[in-house]
Amino acid sequence: MIDYIEKTEEIRAFTQAHVKKSRYEHSVRVAETCARMCRQYGLDWRKGYLAGIGHDMCKDFSSEELFELAARDGNEISDFEKKKPALLHGRAAAVMLKEHFKVYDPEILEAVANHTSGIIGMCDLTKCLFLADKIEPGRPQSTEEYRANLFAMSLDEMLYSVLEENYEYLIKHNVEIQPGTREMINYYAQQKSEK
Repeated sequence: MIDYIEKTEEIRAFTQAHVKKSRYEHSVRVAETCARMCRQYGLDWRKGYLAGIGHDMCKDFSSEELFELAARDGNEISDFEKKKPALLHGRAAAVMLKEHFKVYDPEILEAVANHTSGIIGMCDLTKCLFLADKIEPGRPQSTEEYRANLFAMSLDEMLYSVLEENYEYLIKHNVEIQPGTREMINYYAQQKSEK
């Protein structure tokens, strides 16, 4: 059983010491947003806060450190990730949580490892962290009205809405999109329509 107060404080202190100030402040906002979402959707808010405060703990690590840590999670590093090592920061953070902080909760590890681009079949905690990272109050589009509209939705409706919005933003700004993203959006569109 995790002592959430002690463990969260250890992770918070590590994150604050290893990322720039603006990223730490983002992490606090993500943790608060994720905890709020967990409360709203019937999940353990302490897991959401812990995942949020640690999700970017490795974001400012070197490419070499990210490769070395991510390689220990047992999953292949894709060609896309090799081209863009910064994408590995979630996987690296999940390895750090497990190895350094002794966090073994599979939902927390899944959420942190996949918070950047999401995955097909993600658990509800992963959905909450993915969304919190995209809609926390420091994001330019995230006005009170914007968040109120999203929080009026079911978790899956919110996920689909933000996935589509994020995809359109990447297309509009000519950002190379991770393979499988469109398939994932289609998967969640199907899930939403079946509920």
